[in-house]
Amino acid sequence: MEKVKAQIEELLYENAPDFKIAKVLKQEIKTYFDTLEETFATSGGKDFLVKHTKKIDSILKLIFKVAQREMFGDYAPMKNSIPLALVALGSYGREQLCVYSDIDLMIVYKEIPGYNTKEMIEKILYILWDTGLKLGHRVHTVEDLYEVSKTDITIKTALIESRFIEGSNFIWTETQNAITQIRHDDIGTFIQQKLEEQENKHHKYPLTMEPNLKEGVGGFRDANLVYWIGKIFYNVSNIKDLPVDIIDEKEYRTFRIALEFLFRVRSALHLATHKKEDKLRLDLIPKIAKLLGYQESKKGHMKFAKKVTESLKIIRLYSTIWIDKLTHEYVTVDESKNCLYPHAKTFNGLLKQLNTHAQKPFHSHPTFLQKLITVEKPDRPDDALYQTISQIFYQPYTYSILTTLSYARLLKYAIPPIKKVVDLPQFDGYHQYAVDIHSIRCMYYLEHIEDDFIQTLFDNFSDDERAMLKLVTFLHDAGKGRKRNHHFVGASLFKVFANKLHMDEKLIKMGETLILYHTLMSNIAQREDVYNEKVILGFASHFPNQKMLDMIYVLTYADMSGVGGDVYNSFSAKLIRTLYRQSVEVLGRTAMLGEAAKRAKKEQSLKKNADFLSLKKSEQKKILQMPSNLLFLRYHPQRIVDISKKAYETTDYEYFISNHEYLTIEIIRSENFNLAYLLSKLGNLDIVNMDICKLFNELKYFKIDFAQKVDEEEIGFIEEFIDHAFRHKHKSVEYIADIHKEDIDIDCEHSPAYALMHLKSKNQKGLLAYIIEMFDEMEIDIVTAKVHTLKNRVRDMFLIEKNGNFCHNVDKIIEKLTGEK
Repeated sequence: MEKVKAQIEELLYENAPDFKIAKVLKQEIKTYFDTLEETFATSGGKDFLVKHTKKIDSILKLIFKVAQREMFGDYAPMKNSIPLALVALGSYGREQLCVYSDIDLMIVYKEIPGYNTKEMIEKILYILWDTGLKLGHRVHTVEDLYEVSKTDITIKTALIESRFIEGSNFIWTETQNAITQIRHDDIGTFIQQKLEEQENKHHKYPLTMEPNLKEGVGGFRDANLVYWIGKIFYNVSNIKDLPVDIIDEKEYRTFRIALEFLFRVRSALHLATHKKEDKLRLDLIPKIAKLLGYQESKKGHMKFAKKVTESLKIIRLYSTIWIDKLTHEYVTVDESKNCLYPHAKTFNGLLKQLNTHAQKPFHSHPTFLQKLITVEKPDRPDDALYQTISQIFYQPYTYSILTTLSYARLLKYAIPPIKKVVDLPQFDGYHQYAVDIHSIRCMYYLEHIEDDFIQTLFDNFSDDERAMLKLVTFLHDAGKGRKRNHHFVGASLFKVFANKLHMDEKLIKMGETLILYHTLMSNIAQREDVYNEKVILGFASHFPNQKMLDMIYVLTYADMSGVGGDVYNSFSAKLIRTLYRQSVEVLGRTAMLGEAAKRAKKEQSLKKNADFLSLKKSEQKKILQMPSNLLFLRYHPQRIVDISKKAYETTDYEYFISNHEYLTIEIIRSENFNLAYLLSKLGNLDIVNMDICKLFNELKYFKIDFAQKVDEEEIGFIEEFIDHAFRHKHKSVEYIADIHKEDIDIDCEHSPAYALMHLKSKNQKGLLAYIIEMFDEMEIDIVTAKVHTLKNRVRDMFLIEKNGNFCHNVDKIIEKLTGEK
């Protein structure tokens, strides 16, 4: 920096223009930012931020000096005589400025004749802008500060954490006096608005595996809020300076270690992305973990991500307790939240309080959380404690109890089998939350079932069965994080813990089975043909009675709902319901029902349908002789009649578009139809299911379900695509697939009527359209296609009618798909 000062001194002596001075500073800033990773490697969390803050301070001080010299030449007055001060705000004011964060600067001045203060301010700002620093600035007179603070809560917050950088100490003293007035102004409203702001941010940025380190749960804003409110009341410059009756030294030490780690994580996040970034995205974890010295492996990445979640929870816990202590006189208790306060004096007594209060949803007051973490506890739960713990799962709102224990960081103590998975990340491309948070969310959805049918199933269980199912729901992923399959580990953990709770042996056996197969229903429903007798019987064989089928159905609902996003949606719900009903049908049967038997049953139902009976005898006969078994297996009788009646009215082709919850296209055609062309045109939409059924009179029925709906103005384009598909006869898919032989599994013995092809390869745009076109060229009839994508891998299933063109050409098909001979 000394060399830069000398260069600028020389430029000032030569009366060089401002842009040349800014150019020198810009180069110095670039050199500084290029070496930040080296500085980061040898600095602690807050220490690195302070160093960065001081560097920016030195640049601003130099610019102030340049502006002073240019304004007054060799006759510059003392700094204190110039009615102007540079003041740091926000994270810059707290000396927590992160690498690519905005530099929040306030210039405070007094308008005194003869000093040309405004001109000097302009010169300072122009030089700053020319250096390329990311600046956020405010310019105010001292007299304006109080009124400005009343215009916006964010401005008031920034002002109360301001810090002097350079300029007149007299102006800074007057600024401090104004800030003191601002701090004491309408404290109640300030607290209320900041708490509402925090609540909104927590709702917007929950604690997922991609947390927002600044605005989210347990982020820097939670720690900042403790500081801001402490500043209002005690004018402290650091959280640790708050009175001991508010912040315990031991609590602060734990809090500070977590905060220091998060400071380093955020700095690494900025360095890794070379921009202001607060969301810890999963794809950034390897680079950030490396910057922080973690092992470059999945284990190292998981260890890092686990510590991030743990640290955020620590900040959440202690900031919640401290904020309550600081603000309780100003906060009115919201009775609608059914707040729980501590009355018991032992840990067991506090757990009993939780059980008693869980007759409806509740919120544990911060004083209850602090009592939980400070009350004396045995080294591990004893028999008396296990008896109380067992009652947790009998309560209507177990979720509220588990949430309280999680907030107090006592889940591992109260429910030991969950110990290994608390804060454990899930890098599977499916889950959005750490294992313990996911498990608690599953409990929430188990206690807040939105599907009436599933709720009825749950209500029909006995109290003991519901308690067992709740424990299963909470522990279903407890086996993760080990080398062994987590289903087996989880079942073992459940058995040991359930025995300690003195659960009935029969119920324990049921619980073990449910955990062993807790992913089976969702996997089969979304990846297999749920109308195939073999698939249904294979699934149902794991659940020997309807009670167990009901339980796995309810558990699957809770598990999928707890994942996050739109995993449990109308499509997946329909698939799972279908699998459940098909499985109920085969329970207890001594002989397997073939496709022919199912079709015969459906035909008998058709013959009783009033609309069917209203058709001509010849038309009825054609419907009953339709070659496609799928139509009879998948659709109910009225739907078969409706499709058939539309088909009788079709000469060339008809189509129907539904765009309610999702886009569905139905097409009935007699002439050739270029399905590959249509799919290629709709390639930006995700297909979740496709049915192709042979009807009669050379007619075919197509039904394509997409995962999402489209804008209404796009319907016209889709109609054009469909019309073009009937006129478009040329090759439409120019595509080279990246498929290997091991990706393809063909089963020509799937059933008497159908062959089956499974494709498991990396996800590729246009792949489905390519396969359809290839089959069209070979005159292979696809009866149905099920499309499923996970972790950027496709798991597609094609049910193909045996017409001689498929099974006799298996080698040729594989060659065309893979390019391998």
